[in-house]
Amino acid sequence: MPFLPQAVLFVTIAFVALAPLSWAASADQWRSRSIYQVIIDRYALSNGTDPTQCNPADRTWCGGTWNTLRENLDYIQNAGFTAVWISPISKNYDGPTTPYGDPYHGYWVTDASQLNDHFGTSDDLKALSNELHRRGMYLMVDVVVNNVMATSTTPDLSSYMFKDSSQYHPYCPIDWNNSTSIERCWLGDTVVPLPDINTENSAVVSAFGDWIQSFVKEYNVDGLRIDGSYFSAKHVNIDFWPVFCGKAGVFCIGEVFGSDVSEAASFQGPNALDSVLHYPMYYALAEAFSIPGPLNTSAVSNLMAQSKTLFKDTGLLGNFLENQDVPRWHNISVDQQSLYNAMVFNFMSDGIPIVYYGQEQYLDGFADPYNRAPLWPSNYANTTAYQLVTTLNKFRNFLAQNSTWLYSSAEPLTVSEYGLAIMKGNVVSVMTNIGSPVRSTVDVER
Repeated sequence: MPFLPQAVLFVTIAFVALAPLSWAASADQWRSRSIYQVIIDRYALSNGTDPTQCNPADRTWCGGTWNTLRENLDYIQNAGFTAVWISPISKNYDGPTTPYGDPYHGYWVTDASQLNDHFGTSDDLKALSNELHRRGMYLMVDVVVNNVMATSTTPDLSSYMFKDSSQYHPYCPIDWNNSTSIERCWLGDTVVPLPDINTENSAVVSAFGDWIQSFVKEYNVDGLRIDGSYFSAKHVNIDFWPVFCGKAGVFCIGEVFGSDVSEAASFQGPNALDSVLHYPMYYALAEAFSIPGPLNTSAVSNLMAQSKTLFKDTGLLGNFLENQDVPRWHNISVDQQSLYNAMVFNFMSDGIPIVYYGQEQYLDGFADPYNRAPLWPSNYANTTAYQLVTTLNKFRNFLAQNSTWLYSSAEPLTVSEYGLAIMKGNVVSVMTNIGSPVRSTVDVER
């Protein structure tokens, strides 16, 4: 019998299915959702495809498509998730393999307005959207608007969405100590540079707005995750976002990479984005729960207080432990109990819980490309982590029907070197960093 997670929820667990809501969802409608994040190429294969031919180190396509995701949604829905976030759908670089591999991940966009035919057709994407909605689930799509991908610093722009050099900032390497440089200079390197789109240019703003408005309507998209090409929404002038997301008319959550809570908070609000991924809390959770590690639970309680003060709405922040840009939890902690306890926090505190595909299967991988391994070798097993996610989703889906719980602010009740307890609404959650086996002589509070 597997270890039961050593986290305690002091309420009887029940489940009430979420009723389907109208699509093109607002930020407030996303508040009650939980999200399963998928890299399309790595989630599922079509029948008859050799499942052994996907080595992450090869950095090339393995065969996942929008159809194979649609055909395997039971695994996600049975775990209680109410939304799916998919990797970018736009046309990518389609040339010889680069020294960094092929764009299997979807983030090397050349023309945002065209679909990536590696993953299917327009009808395939519509079928995925329709099936999610039939199940009462939301569709979130990853979009890249900060940059395009090239193989030189003087690319031929004829095949790009933006074909005029004035629609890009001139090439310059980023000076990370200069905010203007961060906004206007190029990510990547001289091998695979990422030309920075000039989002101050009125023609660019208009074209992006027209595209996203049309795309959201045509594919019935419920939310957007704004990619920052690893480092964040801060690479784009902040006044671009209200216009872009206003044209989209759906919930927008951005990526502000780093542990600075003040900087992350500056990107949430009416003059920026609806929400951001809560990177500062990710780092705090790693500091509190990873084994070996500092086991500093005060990092979490302190950040809860800071977040409540600085963010406009902590209930819309994206809570995560893994994604395509950070190590798998298995690579920062040797103890599965640490994963279970950190997961409980993400589901039972303020914010929208997000689970990266394979987290529930204990996939490993310290960095790109190894943290983007295929899911199918796991055989989609009913692991202890999968069972815990299912329980947490059922519980949270039930609680989310009560606006008192959903809109209440989580508060730390007690903190010690061995764990912490929080209360949100009338629900108390206790998390420990003791690990397994539990030391029976230790109390959470002494």
